[in-house]
Amino acid sequence: MTAGGAILFLLLVAALGLAWWLHSRLEAAQSRHERELAEERARHATALHEQTSRMEAMLDGMIEGLVVLDGRGRIARANRAAEAMFSFSRMMIGGTLLQAIRNHEVAALAARAAAGTTAIEHEVRLEGTKPRILQVSAVALRDPNGATTGAVLVFHEVTRLRELEAMRQDFVANVSHELRTPLSLIKSAAETLIDGGRNDPAITTRFLEIIDKHATRLNLLIDDLLLLARLDSGRVELKFQPVALRPAAQEALQDAALAARSRNVTLENQMPAEVVVRGDPERLHQVLTNLIDNAIKYGRIDGRVVVAGRLLPSGGAEFSVRDDGPGIPPEALARIFERFYRVDKARSREQGGTGLGLAIVKNVVQAHDGEVRVESAPGAGTEFIITLPAAAK
Repeated sequence: MTAGGAILFLLLVAALGLAWWLHSRLEAAQSRHERELAEERARHATALHEQTSRMEAMLDGMIEGLVVLDGRGRIARANRAAEAMFSFSRMMIGGTLLQAIRNHEVAALAARAAAGTTAIEHEVRLEGTKPRILQVSAVALRDPNGATTGAVLVFHEVTRLRELEAMRQDFVANVSHELRTPLSLIKSAAETLIDGGRNDPAITTRFLEIIDKHATRLNLLIDDLLLLARLDSGRVELKFQPVALRPAAQEALQDAALAARSRNVTLENQMPAEVVVRGDPERLHQVLTNLIDNAIKYGRIDGRVVVAGRLLPSGGAEFSVRDDGPGIPPEALARIFERFYRVDKARSREQGGTGLGLAIVKNVVQAHDGEVRVESAPGAGTEFIITLPAAAK
C-alpha cells in the first residue's frame, strides 16, 4: 500500500469512527430525551390522577348533589350525593339524565339551562314514600369560543327547611288566632262597660269576670310560649335530683281535684312507692299536671283518671296517665304533640286550654333524656306513657 493509500485508509477509519461516535451520542441523546419525555408523561399522568382523585373526593364530600352533562346531554360525571338522591349508580354515567333520575321536570330544566345564557334556579318536588323538595341550580358549560359543551346541575335538599317554614307560618297563624280571641272578648267587655254597662252592677260583675277569665287565659298562653321558647333554645336550667314519683303524682292530683269534681272524675294514684327517677321536681310536676288536666278535660264525665308507673328491668322508670274517655282517632295520634294541634278544636277552646300542654310535656321529657308516647283508640281511652332514666345511686 502506498503512502497515499495508507493516509486515505486512516482518514476513512477516522471518519467512520467519528460517524459511529456521533451516532452513539445521538442515540444516547435521543434515548435520554425519550426517557425524560416518558418520565414527564408519567409525572403528568400521576399529577392528573392525583388532581382527579382530589376533585372526585371533593365532589363526593359535598352534601349537594352534582351532575355534569356533556354536549349530547348525557351524564359525564355525578357525585355520591346525587346518586343517593336519585338512587342511581355510576354505571348510569353515559346515559341520559332522564334515564338516571326519572324526572321530566329536572330533565327539562337541564335542557333549558344548556340552551340559555344564564343560570336557572328552580324547586322540584319528588314524590315517593316520603316526598322531598330539591332546589336545583343549572348552568351551561361553554368552551372559549362560546359553544355549549354541556351543563352542570347542583341539587340541594330543602325538604326540612320548607317543613320548618310551614311550621313557622302555622305557629304564627295559631298564636295570632289564640291571642286575637281573648283580646277581642276583653275589648268587647271593656267597651260594654265604658258605654254604660258599668251602671248596672250585674252587668259590671259579669263583664269583669269575662275580662278576668280571658286575661288569665292570655297570661297562661304567654307563659307557655315563653317556656317553649326557653326549652327550644336550651335555656331552661334543669335542677336534677332523685324524684319519688308517688308523692309527686299525689301533689299533681290534689292540684287537679277541683277540675275533677266539676266533671265528677275519679282520680287514682297507683304509682308504686319505689319508683324514683332522676329529674327536675318542678318540671316533672308540670308534666304530670298537664297530662292529668288533659285527661280530665278530654276524658268522659263520671270517668276515671289513673296515674301509674313501674321500674324497668333495664334501668329507669316508666309512668303513665290514663283516662277512660272517647280516645283519640288514629289519624290524630301522629300530630298530638304538635303545638296548637287539637283533636276537637271547639271543645278545646271551650275548656280554656292553650293548645301547648302536650308540646310542653314532650319538650320537658326530651330535656330529661326521656321519651313520651301515646296509646289510644276510639272508645278505649287514652294513655300517655313517659320513660325516664333511673335516679343516680
